[in-house]
Amino acid sequence: MRCAETVSMNDTNAAIDMIKQIRKQASHVGDGIQRLACILADGLEARLSGTGSAIYRQLAAKRISATDYLKAYHLGMSITPIMRVAYHFANKNILSIAGNAPKIHIVDFGISFGFQWPSLIQFLAKMKYEPPRIRITGVDLPQPGFHPAERIIETGKRLEDYAREFEVPFEYHGIASQWESICIEDLCINDDEVLIVNSMFNLSQLRSSPSLEKNKSRNELFNLIRAIKPKVFIQGIFNFSFSPFFVPRFRMVLLEYFRFFDMLDTLVPRNSNQRFLIETEFFRPPIINQIACEGSDWVVTPETYKKCHTRNLEIGFEQLPVDPSIVKECSEILRNDYDERYFIEEDCNWFLQGWKGSIIYAVSLWKPQVE
Repeated sequence: MRCAETVSMNDTNAAIDMIKQIRKQASHVGDGIQRLACILADGLEARLSGTGSAIYRQLAAKRISATDYLKAYHLGMSITPIMRVAYHFANKNILSIAGNAPKIHIVDFGISFGFQWPSLIQFLAKMKYEPPRIRITGVDLPQPGFHPAERIIETGKRLEDYAREFEVPFEYHGIASQWESICIEDLCINDDEVLIVNSMFNLSQLRSSPSLEKNKSRNELFNLIRAIKPKVFIQGIFNFSFSPFFVPRFRMVLLEYFRFFDMLDTLVPRNSNQRFLIETEFFRPPIINQIACEGSDWVVTPETYKKCHTRNLEIGFEQLPVDPSIVKECSEILRNDYDERYFIEEDCNWFLQGWKGSIIYAVSLWKPQVE
């Protein structure tokens, strides 16, 4: 914290000395706080030298293979219930809301590698009656380089193969684009389908701040969702919020991300390659962005669920209640398969998950208000 304060005052020599002292005590193979300290020191050094934006762009441009991503995902699913339970909660609500509809269209903002959808395909395959036809429109940001849509296309092929294996009628359409630039025509909405909009833990990529201009991209996306009138909009978020001012923002980054590093340190051996992959490929880029970037280059801006709740109401959404039976199923998964320090609770119809008393993830259901 003293180093962050020194960096904020542009006291270069004193900050460099402190970073050297931090690096002597930090370690990429140490305990949780030592590993986090390595990344925090990188962020402070990048901010001090003015190279934060360039470093973040380089990290963001790095392509992680589906194989490596799957290894990290499997580790995450084995030690933490967060993604597994969140996907179960979302998918069971999709099935409940769709009912016996013969056709379902899911628009997934931030589909990435599409790991949410195999479990839904399995649920559909186990139905007593003929499974409905499912169409997924996967939306994600373009990848840097010569093949911006490569990952989203490969995701579609894997899901098509999976659905074919389980004999579930399936169709996929991928869109690699800035989300706020998408129009209704791009989504190919059909009146004979139950329309679901899904976005799990990816809306922090859209700027939201007191500035109207910086809030524009998130508002445009939400206006699009309202315009297509889905049966439900399933929203999953990281329960973080960071100050626009550097020193308090640095303090919150330290505290919030320590939860993840503590979780890994408690449950995963320190020599695990998958753990190192998670720490460097998934946590390092957003930490660097939040510490070393400002203005339009500061792009990772999550919100707390309470702030998100207020904004959703203001922009014209109505919240749907949480189904107690689905919450009970999620609680059983947690109790049977995971460490007792994880917890589930509800607040204002938000489905919350956390670790050691701190809320980390939140999921809720929304629909456009009737005008």
